[in-house]
Amino acid sequence: MSLFLVVALPFLGALLPGLMNTAGRAACAGVTFAVSLAAFVGLLTNLPAVLAGEMVTARIDWIPLLGLNVTLMLDGLGFFFAMLILGIGLLIITYARFYLAREDNMGEFFTYLLLFQGAMVGIVLSDNILLLLVFWELTSLSSFLLIGYWKHLPEGRQGARMALTVTGMGGLAMIGGMLILGNIVGSYDLSVILQNRELIQGSPLYLPALILILLGCFTKSAQFPFHFWLPHAMAAPTPVSAYLHSATMVKAGIFLMARMWPVLSGTPEWFVLVTGAGLITMVLGAVIALFKHDLKALLAFSTVSHLGLITMLLGTGTAFGAMAAVFHIMNHATFKAALFMSAGIIDHETHTRDIRRLGGLRHLMPVTFGIATLAALSMAGIPLLNGFLSKEMMLEEAYHTVLLDSHWLVPGLAVLGSLFSAAYCFRLIGHVFLGPVRDDYPHKPHDPEPGLWLPPAFLVVLVVGIGIAPFLVEPFVKLVTASVLGGTAELPYQHIKIWHGLVPALYMSIAAVVGGLIVVSAFNPLLRLWDAAPRPEAKRIFDAIIGGVVRLSERVIHGVHNGSFTRYAAIMTVAVVAVGYHAWATGTVGPATRVPQVASPVQIAGWAMLVAATLGLVLLHRNRLLSLVLIGIVGLVVSVGFVFFSAPDLAMTQLTVEVVTIILLLLALNFLPNRTPIESTVLRRTRDAVLAVAAGVATMALSYHYLLRDTISPSISEFHLANSYKGGGGTNVVNVILVDFRGFDTYGEIIVLGIAALLIYALTEALLDGPVRARLLNRKPTDPRAGDMHPMMMVVMTRVIMPVVMLVGFYIFLRGHNEPGGGFIAGLVVSIGFVMQYMASGFAWTSARLRYPYHGVIGAGVLTAGLTGIGSWFVGKPFLTSDYTYVRIPPFQEFELATAALFDLGVFLAVVGAVMLSLESFSRLARRAHVPDVEHPMDIDPSRDDPPDPLQPRTEA
Repeated sequence: MSLFLVVALPFLGALLPGLMNTAGRAACAGVTFAVSLAAFVGLLTNLPAVLAGEMVTARIDWIPLLGLNVTLMLDGLGFFFAMLILGIGLLIITYARFYLAREDNMGEFFTYLLLFQGAMVGIVLSDNILLLLVFWELTSLSSFLLIGYWKHLPEGRQGARMALTVTGMGGLAMIGGMLILGNIVGSYDLSVILQNRELIQGSPLYLPALILILLGCFTKSAQFPFHFWLPHAMAAPTPVSAYLHSATMVKAGIFLMARMWPVLSGTPEWFVLVTGAGLITMVLGAVIALFKHDLKALLAFSTVSHLGLITMLLGTGTAFGAMAAVFHIMNHATFKAALFMSAGIIDHETHTRDIRRLGGLRHLMPVTFGIATLAALSMAGIPLLNGFLSKEMMLEEAYHTVLLDSHWLVPGLAVLGSLFSAAYCFRLIGHVFLGPVRDDYPHKPHDPEPGLWLPPAFLVVLVVGIGIAPFLVEPFVKLVTASVLGGTAELPYQHIKIWHGLVPALYMSIAAVVGGLIVVSAFNPLLRLWDAAPRPEAKRIFDAIIGGVVRLSERVIHGVHNGSFTRYAAIMTVAVVAVGYHAWATGTVGPATRVPQVASPVQIAGWAMLVAATLGLVLLHRNRLLSLVLIGIVGLVVSVGFVFFSAPDLAMTQLTVEVVTIILLLLALNFLPNRTPIESTVLRRTRDAVLAVAAGVATMALSYHYLLRDTISPSISEFHLANSYKGGGGTNVVNVILVDFRGFDTYGEIIVLGIAALLIYALTEALLDGPVRARLLNRKPTDPRAGDMHPMMMVVMTRVIMPVVMLVGFYIFLRGHNEPGGGFIAGLVVSIGFVMQYMASGFAWTSARLRYPYHGVIGAGVLTAGLTGIGSWFVGKPFLTSDYTYVRIPPFQEFELATAALFDLGVFLAVVGAVMLSLESFSRLARRAHVPDVEHPMDIDPSRDDPPDPLQPRTEA
């Protein structure tokens, strides 16, 4: 199966759970399971190639000039993590089906889960760091939804916000580091970056890139000092906790450190930062976990500790350390997911996670006891279980690691972390399952139905199987390790086996286990010391920092962003003029190469009209209606100037925009006084005048300079003129630029246009439903209204003209690729036709005949343009690459068919929808402010010129 499909399946499948929600819990979980299973099977189809040492790739050039391409690669490391994500995901889906309560919205839950799953798969299969960053941020957003799934719990909402804040800030740092790496190498493809170890490590930007990337990894994987967010994510449902802590969210940072290991490791900076953070996190997380009474909190801090263990192994920079890290990632995923699901079973059956209220559950829940005990013993590092094997390898690596010129620091801390790890595992077993049966459980416990214990039981089978027969997974572990090493080091010669002889790691392991038993036996006095000891509370520190940042931001915003448009305009104008003057004064201006042309009387007259209208607008701007008229004159003269300079497309656009803008502004002026009050002082007006004159003079000087001089390099217009027909199939260069050369810009512009129209609509809704509504209803016009609201002449003319306007718009649309016109102008022309209907016949009459909502028209336009751009991917071309051909349908002449026409159709629909939605919004305000509009035009009885409505009862005279 294609890697694209493997990544896309979870995203596409996220639509299904919500649709199946009403069909029942089993159907909702079933479609989710089927989607994940399909992606998992698709991943397995590439296993033979991975085992053969090949790298499976897939590539689509999206925006090559920016280096943003949809490139995927599958090697041993990517396959390993994708297998964990999808494989454990299948178990989590099964578990969640039986865990979630009936009142929980399963469709919403599984939708979030599939979005998160797709983002994680995208991270581990990305071969482009920009694409990886997109998926990276998607994991933060989707995990925010999962952690805060139980919205009724304040701790759930806070945990989600904390996770998003911490991982989001780390993600921003990582964006900077990745961009630096791409700049050093000259490519954003990971496969290229991973081949330039010497270039990267020899660059002066290596250290900044390393620190920024590690910030992203450490925040995602909860490494010190960012470890505090992970336990607060425990407010999520247990299936979420099990998934995030075992195979997905927190493993993303570990994956990225392993992926970047070939180019970032092996330096003192990497060793100190990564190994140091890992050791601190390992010990600190284990100590805190021991004294947690909440079962999930204990497991959460244990996850923090084991993530520190893996980070420390990657930080050593040795091949054996990398292999031990890979092996422990596998083992940790199995026993930790099983433990979290066991904790969920205990919570589900006893209605508590407080260890102090538990005990004796081995008699009441023997199946859960067996599963949880084996998983906990594996985490403690007991022989014949998989956790023992990777812990031995960790201790062996720690024994040979020297940090800060100390031979005992790393081994000592490793043993200390392992000791407390064994202690909290023994506490979990002893305080939850051992001891006498109690009679004060919140709910009488018993083993649940198989749907809850089968998924963790399957994982425990792997825990025991790998622990007894590690040779079964050794080839795969070494295959993944080879992908991590990336050819920078040879594979370790050591084998994964149960007995390595009387080596130092064995004695260290025995000391850790024995020490753990001693610590847990003295738990109560140690707990009293822990409670009495002063220590910083991470949550309070985080809340204090966030509060301080918010207060500082408010002071800065209130001081700068005070709502005064004149202040913003003044700051921007001063900055632009100052920078421009500096460039002018320090640059070199060559002699003029062109002779000024002699202006004709008509040109002088047009210029005089433009200057007069502009000066009149400045002097008479307080009269709003007159200002609007003068703005229209300025626009008209500018459009004539476009015609004079052979730019008919711009002239047509200017004219149509002026018409639509004037009408919308007239509607807006309906709610404002005719005159603008004087609110600024003389000093401020003098300042504004000086700034305006300075900006105007600077703009005039710049224009005059360029008009009298030839450009040194060839103009980009020459490229467009030479390639308009050859590359885009059109002779209208302006339209080809809009729909082909700069189609991505146009696509963004119609999205912005649609958002602006939706914003106007939303503001209107807020006004109509808020306190302004009463003011609108009580507002009476001060001026006398026209007696004939809908003049018959205007009604008749607009209805006669409407088909002509539609035909003109259709003609302008079709000719746009080769003659002046196009979708934007055609959309404005058609919009004017609709606006005329509103003006003549009234809003009620026109809207009653509206068949399609304007929101849908905007959406259809954006969707049409987007799908047209995506279509080029299927022929191996970048996004929005157009194509054209010529066809002949007898008896017609040969004519051109271009894909750009479909993109232009999207522009047309978006423009029409945006204009009409804005008009509709203003019209609704106007109807509330004045007398209701009649439902028929011309203010006469509709029975006199329209046939009677068959749905209305007839009245006898």
